[in-house]
Amino acid sequence: MSRVERHRICPLCEATCGLLMEFDGRVARSVRPNPDDRFSRGHACAKGLGLADLDNDPDRLSVPLVRRDGELREATWAEAFAEIGRRLPPLVADDPQSVAVYTGNPAAHHLDHTLYLPALLGAIGSRNLYSPASMDTWPKNLVTALLYGTGIGMSLPDIDRTDFLLLLGSNPLVSNGSTVCAPGFGARLDALRDRGGTLVVVDPARTRTAEVADEHLAVRPGTDAHLLMAMLAVIDAEGLVDTGAAGTLVDGLGTVLDAARPFTPERVADVCGVAAGTIRDVAIRFATARSAVVHSRIGTCTQEFGTLANWLVEVLNIATGRLDVPGGAMFATPPGGGPTTWPGSMKQPPFGRWHSRVRGMPEMLGELSVACLAEEILTPGPGQVQALVTIAGNPARSIPGSATMERALREVGFLLCLDTYLNETTRHADVVLPAPGLFGHGHIDLTLNHFQIRDVARYSPPAVTPAPGAMPEWHQVLRIAAIVRGTPDLPIEVMDDEVADQSARRAARLCGTGQDEVLAAVAPRTGPERLVDMRVRSGPFGDRFGADPGGLTLELLERTPDGVDLGPLEPRLPGVLRTPDGRIDVAPALLTADVRRLWSSIGHGHATDLRLINRRQHRGMNSWLHNALPYRDDGAGGLMMHPDDAGRLDLVDGELVRISAGPGDVVAELRVSAAIRQGVVSLPHGWGHTGSGLRMHRAEAAPGANVNRLVDDRVLEPLTGTPIFNGLRVTVTPADVPVPEGAR
Repeated sequence: MSRVERHRICPLCEATCGLLMEFDGRVARSVRPNPDDRFSRGHACAKGLGLADLDNDPDRLSVPLVRRDGELREATWAEAFAEIGRRLPPLVADDPQSVAVYTGNPAAHHLDHTLYLPALLGAIGSRNLYSPASMDTWPKNLVTALLYGTGIGMSLPDIDRTDFLLLLGSNPLVSNGSTVCAPGFGARLDALRDRGGTLVVVDPARTRTAEVADEHLAVRPGTDAHLLMAMLAVIDAEGLVDTGAAGTLVDGLGTVLDAARPFTPERVADVCGVAAGTIRDVAIRFATARSAVVHSRIGTCTQEFGTLANWLVEVLNIATGRLDVPGGAMFATPPGGGPTTWPGSMKQPPFGRWHSRVRGMPEMLGELSVACLAEEILTPGPGQVQALVTIAGNPARSIPGSATMERALREVGFLLCLDTYLNETTRHADVVLPAPGLFGHGHIDLTLNHFQIRDVARYSPPAVTPAPGAMPEWHQVLRIAAIVRGTPDLPIEVMDDEVADQSARRAARLCGTGQDEVLAAVAPRTGPERLVDMRVRSGPFGDRFGADPGGLTLELLERTPDGVDLGPLEPRLPGVLRTPDGRIDVAPALLTADVRRLWSSIGHGHATDLRLINRRQHRGMNSWLHNALPYRDDGAGGLMMHPDDAGRLDLVDGELVRISAGPGDVVAELRVSAAIRQGVVSLPHGWGHTGSGLRMHRAEAAPGANVNRLVDDRVLEPLTGTPIFNGLRVTVTPADVPVPEGAR
């Protein structure tokens, strides 16, 4: 069979790189960057270039599994759905809150789940909903909701036009960016340098991004908020506050400036580990640059003062007139529409509307903190979680307090997993439904379009026909929803029409036309393509179902596989705001009240403590790529430590060490490196591929250490309930195992 080339948007991360793939029938044979892609412009990372290996991985599941006599055994789809029908509906009927749902990151980048998961969640009716967002983005989501009115409408660094880029807790040369879609970050930083711009990176480790920076501030873990407060105090003291055009919409800045004044560089220098003169110099250069923007990411979210740090990023941009101007912090216009383009406003802050049963943790953006999941399963009483549905997620390795989480997975009454592998979570399942191949469905990331640093519309149609026996994930989701509703035999076509009717009503309202006219315009499409066509055509650049003949349609995107460039980001204030009064309150009481806690933390450090931080890896995506894109040995998952700390502790490079914290301990190979600041050690996230029942042979060969055995699910950032992964106090000692050959 002759090979054919297909365009594909990588679905693995926020970069959303354009790829060219060769297929031999259904089998992907090669992957290369698409030089003509209107957004990624020929960039692709190791993860995207490994898509063929991921799809062709022999350990991928291809048939359903059902637990019989204590063992997971292959089953037909009918048998798997029959078992779901026997066990799940009675629990929902008795108490919907007894069913919890955990969705992993891959589901967030998949059209099937973006468009059809609400139907399943609506059928179950539970508030016990969980996702990695509560371990990752919640501080940024909360700040965005409070200031701008939606959790998803984040301000973005206009990297391609800025003169001064300040990055905190972000390593985009490895991660490719996060909550910002900017493929080819390295080339963009080169362009910044070529036009005479400045890059300053704030990070405890000398990451790959820090290595190319003009200045690297090796801040102590968990002190980003102290540093930003000091910068704000300097800018105020020097008379450099100027909110620019956005200032007419801003309230409360004086309150924040008053709170910042005590945080002088001299007061916070010892806390941050950054000299007072350096803090003052960076603050003044930032404020006086022709254009500038500060951007923060996961390193600032997963720490003790994560919400304050992300709040102060926004305040710093606003106070220096960087909001909503080219080269500053701008807002994307998603071509498929969304909360920042649809009419309406936030009626009440999206948190605290309900609370978890056991600990009383507040809801955030419709979900509960993952730190609550294990206790909701293990604690008896009314409302105890009796069933768990996981979708493309591995809470056994992703959630803090891993030992407790694994116990919960063993003890929960019914565990249903939609997944690709038999991993640390799915090995405990009662039913596993396998995902089909990666390339048999279309792709446009309707969520990540909110984070693009340039307005571009792209769509990848299905590249291959599904394999015999494979079931699209949207079919799986709708079939489970039908089972829960008590109509297990309801045709998928009927349920798809129900979802399409809801989407058509919204599209009709947006475009001022009739629902029947919308459905007729997108016929004869069905499934995700029909829903995408409605989103694109009713979006801000759409053809409005014929009213604007030059606008976007799905058919147009199918004809232009390299994408349609809609231009650089444009100012969107005040239209992007969804706050109740259409203004920006930079001093919400919830945040200003927490400044007291920040101030009280000054002087509480311990110079000899070792503090643990996380780190990104260029071939990893949390826990789920280690089998398809393996590392050679456990060294990739090793513990990084500064040479002075290693010398003080009499440890040597390559030796096995034991890392201990409150909940437990792990053993890892030591990597001594000056790239980490003294007093800080680093372990990557997502490892620990050990135990019986796995079917990930290459990952098991280099299992690594599970950092979540060290992270306490009871110690959380108080405003959002985000677990504290960065700045965790640990001890490191020689492991009670033989030293590997050649370690000394």
